[in-house]
Amino acid sequence: IYADPAKRLELYFRPEDPYCHPVCANRFPTSTMLLRVTRRSRRKKQLDTEGQTQPEVHFEMDILGIVTTVYKFQGMSDFQYLAMHSGPDGKQTSMYDKVLMLKPEKEEFFNRELPLYIPPPIFSRLDTPIDYFYRPDIQHREGYNNPQVSGENLIGLSRARRPHNAIFVNFDDEEIPAKPLDAAVQTWNKVCTNPVDKKVEEELRKLFEVRPVWSRNAVKANISVHPDKLKLLLPYLAYYMLTGPWRSLWVRFGYDPRKHPEAKIYQVLDFRIRCGMKYGYAPNDMPVKAKRSTYNYSLPITVKKQVSHTVSVHDLKQGLSTAGASGAKKPPSSRYKLKESIYIFREGALPPYRQMFYQLCDLNVESLQKIIHRNDGSESECTERDGWCLPKTSDDLRDRMSVMIKQIIRSTRPALFSNTTSSEDCKEQLAYESGEDEDDEEEEDFKPSDGSENEMETEILDYV
Repeated sequence: IYADPAKRLELYFRPEDPYCHPVCANRFPTSTMLLRVTRRSRRKKQLDTEGQTQPEVHFEMDILGIVTTVYKFQGMSDFQYLAMHSGPDGKQTSMYDKVLMLKPEKEEFFNRELPLYIPPPIFSRLDTPIDYFYRPDIQHREGYNNPQVSGENLIGLSRARRPHNAIFVNFDDEEIPAKPLDAAVQTWNKVCTNPVDKKVEEELRKLFEVRPVWSRNAVKANISVHPDKLKLLLPYLAYYMLTGPWRSLWVRFGYDPRKHPEAKIYQVLDFRIRCGMKYGYAPNDMPVKAKRSTYNYSLPITVKKQVSHTVSVHDLKQGLSTAGASGAKKPPSSRYKLKESIYIFREGALPPYRQMFYQLCDLNVESLQKIIHRNDGSESECTERDGWCLPKTSDDLRDRMSVMIKQIIRSTRPALFSNTTSSEDCKEQLAYESGEDEDDEEEEDFKPSDGSENEMETEILDYV
């Protein structure tokens, strides 16, 4: 706790009780001294008026050091939820011996009939009394109607999502849009009020002329544009594919990749670095660390929280790409640009994240391009899983890329592979590992999942 200034010190009144809720202390800087006080007493020989001896007491003080940080418990004790059950007669009985497994138990332990006990998932967020000022009722103008809210997202909804007027297309849709929505045009024209925005718009138009399909990360690596403006610019020039081999990609209006076999080079590959003992290294041994981890999760009892930078319409009109505190460090032409490794795979380099979404044309390895172009000129059908490529092309690419990743890790950390015997054994092992078991795992690759480590897959949330 001391190593992280943003955390609070927790005190458990019952440390042996896993259901005990702690009280928290805040961290404060101080400049005080730590003293050691010794009390010494010695009996005197003379007697007092009552005939009793009076001890002679004196104190000795030593300065042991300087204290720079203190923790003060200033909050109130929170609710304590005990593992108790109230019987029909009102008598409380403990359930700790029934719900806590302190040693390996037999099957009977889990099949016992017990009263329902569900501890609360979270306690109150505040431990200090505050005055809550309720907002007055908002007086809307005549004719105002509340925005429609989907019943699926009703719980925990703070406000309706701001629409960015993007057009979503599924692989099974017959028609593709030829122009943006009128609302998207009006929104972009409203914020595009300076020459910098006009220049960014022209640069993105040229990108879509050269290449009709782009990922958002690839756009960020080629154009320096503020993310909030990119949210408004992309729906103005392209539509978003939800499913199929071009899922999570932006496609130029009027271009249908399902009708052009040459569009297979723009298909997306969901690549995840394989890890585990059967691959020779555990997840903790990987040079590429996870982007998010449950071990780094911080409860809402921390003192210092990250303050999010809110962007107003006024800021967008003034041109965010030319403002900001970092203007002195980076030129405007590259302030918001990402590195090329965010969307390009190169031989001898590790991906920045454990899960990446690559377009096939961005796999800059000759052996991988040979796998992609095996059926050039003989493409017959565009399928939802493989697109214009041969069946299992994605699996072959993943296998080859996994071998390359393993070679990089082997060169950087040879101690992890000290038990491997030869390269032939390595090839046989990888061939076995990429068999049917791996196919079962990859069946869900073409379905967008929730909470991906790569923002390409979940960027749809920014537009609905």
